[in-house]
Amino acid sequence: MAEVLTTGEAARICGVNFRTVSRWIDRGLLQAYKLPGRGDKRVLGEELRRFMREHNIPDGSAPASSRRVLIVDDEPAMAHAIERVLRQAGFETALAANGFEAGAMLSIFKPAVMALDLRMPGLDGMAVLRFLRQAGSSAPVRTLVVSADSEERLREALALGAHGILRKPFGNEELLAEVERMCEA
Repeated sequence: MAEVLTTGEAARICGVNFRTVSRWIDRGLLQAYKLPGRGDKRVLGEELRRFMREHNIPDGSAPASSRRVLIVDDEPAMAHAIERVLRQAGFETALAANGFEAGAMLSIFKPAVMALDLRMPGLDGMAVLRFLRQAGSSAPVRTLVVSADSEERLREALALGAHGILRKPFGNEELLAEVERMCEA
């Protein structure tokens, strides 16, 4: 990684849009400095590495895989239960505790399927679905909403582009069948 990066270079490394990096800087999450004149921002490589470690952003070297599932749920017990079932069935998994982490990990982890809870603090599952809709083909992931939410919210999730719904509580066999179906699609 270069020692001084533009926001665009930092964005490519993290697998996000350069505006996302600018927002991280503006919010004080990622330290940077402004160049005189136009005020372009620069990030030190060491600072970006710290930020990526702190926010569990992989280094981007992972190839795409049809057996890769990103689990997005703010309840650690639920996320780990889903992870355990999928790993025992031979899936490679990664966890994200909120929509922000999910967005950062999508283009880096390159999952075939994302198991997505709708109710999370900050950026919720609906915001993730809106992001995926806006991103279009740049984020080719099948989304399985895993939620105990109302019928109305589940219909809204489908309208926003979710590929399937799995109601909580669910059986392990149901989870595996849905994830397998989405991997084959």
